[in-house]
Amino acid sequence: MLLEATLVGVVGMNALAVLLVLLRAAAFHTRLYRPMLLNVGLSVAPVLVLGAGVLVVAITLAAGVPRGVAIAVEVVVVLVWLLLLPNAGYLVTELNLSHRRPGDEVPEWFDLLLVLSLAMSGVLNMLTNVFLVQLAYAGVRFNAVDALEGAEIRVLTVLVLVLASFGVYIGRNVRVNSWDVLHPWSLVAKIVRHLRAGRNSRDAAGFTLVCGAFFGLMYLVVVGPLVRAVILLDA
Repeated sequence: MLLEATLVGVVGMNALAVLLVLLRAAAFHTRLYRPMLLNVGLSVAPVLVLGAGVLVVAITLAAGVPRGVAIAVEVVVVLVWLLLLPNAGYLVTELNLSHRRPGDEVPEWFDLLLVLSLAMSGVLNMLTNVFLVQLAYAGVRFNAVDALEGAEIRVLTVLVLVLASFGVYIGRNVRVNSWDVLHPWSLVAKIVRHLRAGRNSRDAAGFTLVCGAFFGLMYLVVVGPLVRAVILLDA
């Protein structure tokens, strides 16, 4: 029941965020704030890519291709997923009222709940991605779900959350996207140039640590019980 309830909650929070964005424009006769809808779509993208990637790996293995080819496919899937993962948590940066315009008749309480729903959908999307990857890793690496509580997976989880937090910072402050990796030298130069300016490197480190801690604590609250539930089901 816990797993089903969590899934319903995650899907429901994303649906609520989209509904409030659409309702804001329709009910209060304001412009539709399309960037919010785009960011929700990007936030959901990593888990969709992950699902498609797992399917491709499964088909590859079922086709009996050499193990080396299967491993190469797995590596590509993980790298693409990791590049997209910051998009899931990026919605936490929507927790502001910058979309409000002078003369808007939208009640402030509505916009507060709107941006809160967007932020929480991003947090839940991030944690869902991490949990699913943990399950896949435990199954492939250890062939046992009780490995979810092992030190190796915990270290990898912390690393992923820190990298994703840094990715959120880059996305918001350097204004780059996941597809900018197609131009790696330009991307690296832009990030380095930003970090060298003023106090940006200090701000980047501070944001990454605090945001990583935030995601980590939310992980304990949301994913921790799920891990225990999965282990008990397998016992």
